[in-house]
Parts: sequence; C-alpha cells; structure tokens
Amino acid sequence: MTTDRRVFLKKAVAITGGGLLFSQALDAKGLSSLFIKSSLYESVRHTFKNYRIHQSDKIDLKIPTIAENGAVVPLTVTSFLDNTEQIYIFVEKNPIPLVAIFDLSPMVESLVSARIKMAKTSDVVIIVKAQSRLYQLQREVKVTIGGCGG
Repeated sequence: MTTDRRVFLKKAVAITGGGLLFSQALDAKGLSSLFIKSSLYESVRHTFKNYRIHQSDKIDLKIPTIAENGAVVPLTVTSFLDNTEQIYIFVEKNPIPLVAIFDLSPMVESLVSARIKMAKTSDVVIIVKAQSRLYQLQREVKVTIGGCGG
C-alpha cells in the first residue's frame, strides 16, 4: 500500500497534535523580522529587547581562529547551562548579523553544529537562552582570502 505525502502529513499532524511539524513559536513572519540589515548592537537589541545578557564560561565554541574561506566557516556550540532553550549565532560584520537560531528540547544534548558565512574578519557572538536568562560568549575569527591577508 502506498501513501502519498499529503496523507502522511495529515496522519503525522493528527498523531503529534501538530507539535512536531507546526510549532506556534516558529512563526515564519515573526522570525523573518529578526533577520534584518543592521549593526550587531541593533540586531541584538531588536532580538532580545531589554533583556540583560550575562557573560558565561558554560558555553563552549569550537571555531577556527583563522578561516581561509569566509563562505564556509565550521562551528560547534555546546551549552553546559541547565535547561538550554535556544542558541543564537551572530556575526558582527555581516550585513545581517543574526546567522541562525536553534530551538532546543530539554530532552536533547545542548549542542549545535553549523557552517556559517562571514563577510570579513569579525567577532562571532553566541547567545544562549537558558531558564529565561541570556548568556553570551564572543570570539574573533580572522577571515583570509585564499589563505593570505586578514
């Protein structure tokens, strides 16, 4: 018996109550308003309003200090904070500083891995939301063209 895609999606939504496939928190219109051309400061302020952001040593960022190709910069973020809810990645000198948002379930390890684009040498800022508080880690990455310059 073959099942087409529409039937499968209807059954999946019925079984999960829509929670896995269609989350109210992931409203595309609301998310797109966060990815705007601005400075890092304006982007962070727009994303988090008046929340206070604390420095934390419980966030680990694995990223090269020198990236030979800014189009593909690998990174891995691990949060050792209890009840990590979200991980945000910002790149200071990108035209649109907010690069990615990851919503995490409390049932998974708080680790994300991605490849990001960097326009030029700048700070990569990781902001983690845990227990309704915000924590930050910042690291500079030098972007070179073909392995030369900075």
